[in-house]
Amino acid sequence: MSQTMTKEIHEENKMGVMPVGKLLFSMSIPMMISMLVQALYNIVDSIFVAQISENALTAVSLANPLQMLMIAIGAGTGVGVNALLSRSLGEKNFEKASDVAKNGVFLALMSSVVFVVIGLFVAKPFLHAQTTDVEIINYGVEYLSIVCCFSFGIFAQFVYERILQATGRTMHTMITQLVGAIINLILDPILIFGLLGMPALGVRGAAAATVIGQISAGVTAYFMNVYANRDVNVSMKGFRPSAEIIQQIYKIGVPSIIMQSIGSIMIFCLNKILIMFSTTATAVFGVYFKLQGFIFMPIFGMNNGLVPIVAYNFGARRKDRMMGTYKLALFSAIGIMLVGVIMFEIFPKQLFLLFGASEYMLGMGVPALRIIAFHFPIAAFCIVTGSVFQAVGKAVYSMINSICRQLVVLLPAAYILAQFGEVNYVWFAFLIAEGVSMLLTAVFFKKVYKEVIKPL
Repeated sequence: MSQTMTKEIHEENKMGVMPVGKLLFSMSIPMMISMLVQALYNIVDSIFVAQISENALTAVSLANPLQMLMIAIGAGTGVGVNALLSRSLGEKNFEKASDVAKNGVFLALMSSVVFVVIGLFVAKPFLHAQTTDVEIINYGVEYLSIVCCFSFGIFAQFVYERILQATGRTMHTMITQLVGAIINLILDPILIFGLLGMPALGVRGAAAATVIGQISAGVTAYFMNVYANRDVNVSMKGFRPSAEIIQQIYKIGVPSIIMQSIGSIMIFCLNKILIMFSTTATAVFGVYFKLQGFIFMPIFGMNNGLVPIVAYNFGARRKDRMMGTYKLALFSAIGIMLVGVIMFEIFPKQLFLLFGASEYMLGMGVPALRIIAFHFPIAAFCIVTGSVFQAVGKAVYSMINSICRQLVVLLPAAYILAQFGEVNYVWFAFLIAEGVSMLLTAVFFKKVYKEVIKPL
């Protein structure tokens, strides 16, 4: 293919010319579908684990902060790669776009090495810090050692999928995520319960199914980039890391990493607060976290379509397309969250029964879902607006907001409310924190619009 022809293809990138409504949904719907499937397999994963025992479910809940840290680093690095690559394409700097992609792959490899060390040496002390129950600790170590030591799959999946997203190939991303999710769903019961002649591995089987699914998705995404992505070159032949590009990736990505890592800290500390009531309270929070993922994942899927569109048109100085995309995404996200509120208010008992909940767990879990659900529409505004901050290189505002919401407000509020001796009071901390987050988000958006978007 000639350079002239290649340039023409690049210049016709749909993110700069397609009507924003059609563009947003054509890029987002595949991501929303795939992330819904991911949320579904996370729920199914926990349903299968719950059939082992409540202690097994509690162990996976206690392991969740380390998994979230892994996701935070992978997703945050992916945000940096996505936004910088999209901006480079918008500026018609195609050589830099390819360099960004290759450095993103390098960072994914380095991240997986770090988590091998964590899996071998940190997992057990981490669980000991949360509980003294030997059975729960043993379950947690079995799970975390596998998930961490084979983390190269999830990091490869993140970076190669974000490269596809940044170039507008969200349908390809959907395929890779569906491959991983379907393989996980198939292997879960086989490896956990020992079906089809396989040994019953219990919690280790759940972990093995997860990493095999992640590795499969990562390999699929790699080949999608090699054979279907003409906008960037992901070949690592002759590659040398670029300190400048890595710095630029992390300038965008580190706030997102910190922001999501704070989620790990929040869950760790909230588990510590809840376990003072009972291990069941921790299990309830773990179930809620899986269920809310089913509501939030479509929003995150939409954001994966939103960020490259806004970043591309920011690079192209198209304010009208940026704001049109943002408004449409915001109204859509609020609509999705209202559906989530209705589900949690009407069917909380049925949702918990999926996890084999005892009467004791139901008594604790039903009011939890009904209380927490009211913050969903507010969260929609904060999440979508925060994605705009990331797309225009102001991700630090999202980071500050996240720190304030989860560490400065939510955890102290949860601790204070816990002192009244009633676990249901703790859930109101989510509403308080989200209210503060909404105010901060509004203030930051006004500032970003005035200083960055309006002058375009």
